[in-house]
Amino acid sequence: MPTVEIETHGCKLNTADSQLLAAEFLRAGFAVRDRDDAATPDVFILNSCTVTHVADKKARQSISAAKRRYPNALTVMTGCYPERATDETASLHSVDLVLGNSRKPELVESVARRLSVELTPCADGRDVIPPAALLGRTRASVKIQEGCDQVCAYCIVPRVRGRERSVLVEEIVDHVRRLEIAGCREVIFTGTQLGHYGFDLEAGVDLTFLLRSVLAKTEIPRIRVSSLQPPEIDDRLLDLWVAEGDGRLCPHFHMPLQSGSDVILGRMRRTYTSDEYLQKVELLRARVGGCGITTDVIAGFPGETEVDHEMSVSVMRAAEFADVHVFPYSARPGTTANHFDDQLDPRIKAERAAVLRDIASRSASRFRDAMIGTVRPVLWEGSRGSAGLTDNYVKVRLESVDERGGDGLIENVALRRVDSDGVVVGQAT
Repeated sequence: MPTVEIETHGCKLNTADSQLLAAEFLRAGFAVRDRDDAATPDVFILNSCTVTHVADKKARQSISAAKRRYPNALTVMTGCYPERATDETASLHSVDLVLGNSRKPELVESVARRLSVELTPCADGRDVIPPAALLGRTRASVKIQEGCDQVCAYCIVPRVRGRERSVLVEEIVDHVRRLEIAGCREVIFTGTQLGHYGFDLEAGVDLTFLLRSVLAKTEIPRIRVSSLQPPEIDDRLLDLWVAEGDGRLCPHFHMPLQSGSDVILGRMRRTYTSDEYLQKVELLRARVGGCGITTDVIAGFPGETEVDHEMSVSVMRAAEFADVHVFPYSARPGTTANHFDDQLDPRIKAERAAVLRDIASRSASRFRDAMIGTVRPVLWEGSRGSAGLTDNYVKVRLESVDERGGDGLIENVALRRVDSDGVVVGQAT
């Protein structure tokens, strides 16, 4: 029985793909290497990202390190990087097999063919996802939608993920049920444009309909929506968080900002202004108490002036985010912004990113401090008390770890203090 190891880079959509791949390998008779397993894998698969040049570099380094670590293993590069640059990735000496996103459905069969092994589907068929397929056990990413029709000027995703398409409601509900059986306690609904979910399905099917269906037809304790654009958030959607989804829909909203300058937002081809963005921040906090709001911001987009940068600073300070991913702009071949003639000096991009990261760090610290004295439900991963997440996406640990278990346990924790690593320390109630 060949053993497969899967390493995932990038977004939660890639995580969902890796979890599906793991399940497919298991159903085909392969073993999927546990992260604590000492056995050497026969196959190493890197599910790569290509959102920045740094992601490309990380992928090359990881696949090279894997080939050094497992010289006799079949090394496979899949994901967004080979979808964007097939020839480039195929030329890497450390890569034996290349399949981009569009060829992921062929991956199991291609690997079996290269290893000259016969596929032996397991008896469970597609009814149950074995626990090892989760690649994380307690939390699983579920792809509900893929692709993007918006085509922002900086973004390579439409090229590597294709046009928008939704997964059928029935398939998603079935997937969540199987994850429940496997012991999963939280699902993260992921995609490229979640708020557009259902546009290509029958009338009346949208994200609100999907969430309501999953709430009614499954018993999964926690449901997290990975990312929403500002125009996609409205009272009708948020009604779910304060009604039938209360206690199950996580009060955590990732809402990409990208820039606080309306001029830059226009050049990026974003679909909102900075004022509209802040109005949605206010709406979220008014409707969903104690919610965590996280975001992405790009520093140094082509043409960004010092005034534009200061506008991003201003919006970030006003929004008081729980966490921010700050990215210096990275030119991506195949995007509109790659052809702009007013690219910024890398030093300016780095300096502006450092300023934004400092603001983000202070804001995140204030959010954690605001949680002190409250009680939040925490999902433990690993030993009880060693590492967990609140419903609003705060990392928590207990004063003392219970080595007897607790992986997947959800319990209320009184949040007491913040340690030097920024992790909130609490006591179970």
